This record gives sequence, structure tokens and C-alpha cells, in this order.
Amino acid sequence: MSYNTFGIDLGTSNIKIFNKNEDNVTVEKNIIAIENKTNVLAFGNSAYDMYEKAPSNIQISYPLSNGVIADIDHMKTLVKLFVSDQMKGSPRPVDVYIAVPKDVTEVERRAFHDLIHESGIKVKKIMLVKKPVADGLGMGVDVMNSQGVLVVNVGYDTTEISILSLKGIVISKLIKVGGKKFDDSIRSVIRREFSLIIGEKTAENVKMNLKNLEKEGKNAVVYGRDIVTGLPVERQIPTDLIDQALVENFDTILDSIKATLERTPPELAADIYKHGLYLSGGASQVCHLAQRLSNGVGLNVNLAEDPIGSVALGIGKIIKDEQYRSLAYSVEEDE
Repeated sequence: MSYNTFGIDLGTSNIKIFNKNEDNVTVEKNIIAIENKTNVLAFGNSAYDMYEKAPSNIQISYPLSNGVIADIDHMKTLVKLFVSDQMKGSPRPVDVYIAVPKDVTEVERRAFHDLIHESGIKVKKIMLVKKPVADGLGMGVDVMNSQGVLVVNVGYDTTEISILSLKGIVISKLIKVGGKKFDDSIRSVIRREFSLIIGEKTAENVKMNLKNLEKEGKNAVVYGRDIVTGLPVERQIPTDLIDQALVENFDTILDSIKATLERTPPELAADIYKHGLYLSGGASQVCHLAQRLSNGVGLNVNLAEDPIGSVALGIGKIIKDEQYRSLAYSVEEDE
């Protein structure tokens, strides 16, 4: 075979690319830095290093918002750059399998196909994959049979709650709560309690380090700007304050899971009770979330071994294994 095949999961915060030739998943920040409105200065992780630090002539942005493409031109540029990196500059044609959220409009779903088609890479074939199905597959769930499976993917902007059975999605719900809302809550409580403004990156670091800090019995050390004096300062933030700030967001996700389960047919609900809840997505790793969901719905929570890469791993299985090939479909089939 003279061409390569890629599986792409576009997240608001991260882009995950499965490379069939190398049989691995690459994770990079889904962000681009544009200098003077025209020149691509950096992309991926190197652009993220500049985030919240760049002068006014450098625009740094995420082309995705709430799970859908917000800036199609920047996203096309990023796809071309990332795939070209994977191809090491080779001009060979590629097959692309791309994950698409279930709970989006037909126009938004079509945009994922058009994005690849118009990105400037030489494409032989474009296939779509339902994101929750790929997610379940990436976590080792048997999505082909008639058992009911509850998959909850907590991303940066959104949380997608899905009931899977027989290769498809029985019920799906997308809510606009995720890692970004968690970060906003942390920034808000620190501003209110300590009169301190911190950046998004600082809030994200606190969120991701919370488990280790609690284990070691340490406070979170943050740096920011004092509202009163306007000067840069360091503050120690108690971890229980961070926990309290996150609870409201956790409960919003929990309420949506309960609402989804209330709509689930009884036979599938019985399967879900036996197998538990499957939890994935970058923000699913946040301290106490899995336990709060488990307590709230009375189910065991199976946390993905690779929460960020699970969808891309699932697409990889579809690409590599003939028995899963029917899970991918073309735009024409979708119509």
C-alpha cells in the first residue's frame, strides 16, 4: 500500500491523530499562532507555550468551540500542518477517518468532511466515525453486540453522554460543561477569596495537580496579579477551596447523566447496571469527578486507560480491524 491512513479526533483543546503506519496516537494542542494576521508563527504545543503571553500582533486561538468548528480557515491550516508533519513532507495521498460528535446539526457534521476535503492535503478517501462509538471501542468496550453501554466523555468545552448498543447510539446528550468550565470556576473562587487574577494555564495546572497536592497534604501555589495593588504576587490556595469550586460543575454533569438514564429502555439500563459507566476525555481525570459520578448514579466507573486518546485509539481499531470497518461511513451514506 503506497498511501497512509490517519484517524483524527478534533477536540477543542487537543487534536489526536492515529497514524496507521506507525500504529500510534499523537496528541497536540489544537491551537494556532498567527503573526500580523497572515503568517503562521507556530501551531500545536509550541503555540500553546505562547498562549496568554503574546503581544497584540500575534493572534493565538483555538479553531474549535463547543465541539464544532468555529474558525474553518485556521482549522484547515492546522489539519494540513499536522498531517504533513505525520507524513514527514511526503506528497502521497492519504485516507482520513474523522470522529464526529453525535449531538450536532447536519451542517456541522458535514463541516468535518469538508474540512478534510478542503484542507490542502491529498486525500484518497474520507470516512466519518461517530465519536461516542469510537470512544467506547478505544476503551475496550464491545460496541458490536446488543448490550447497553454508558459512555461519558468529559472534554474541554463539552461533555458528551451516550448510550451505545448494536454498533449505534441509542441516546446521546451534549452539554456545554467541561475542563474550561472547571478552570473558570477555579479562577473565579481565587479571585473572590484572594482578590487575585490568575491565567487560564495556571488554573488548568491547579486542576490537573489537585490529586497529587491532596495526597501530599500541600496547598496549591499560584502566581497572578493582585486586584488591589495591581502587582504580581504568589498565593497558597487550600485544596478544599478548589474542591468546593468544582462541585457545581460535577453536579451539572451528574444531573445530565441521570436525565439520560431516565430515558434509557429498561433492558439497556440493566446492562448498564452490570457493566458500569465508562468515563473518558481529558477533563475526566480531574480529582473526585469519577467518585462523585459513581456515588450519584450508583454505578461503578471505568476510567479509560488513555482518557485523552481513547477516541483516536478506537478509530485506529476501525482502520486496522475488518470486523469494525462497518462503523465508518461516508457523507453520502449519512445523507
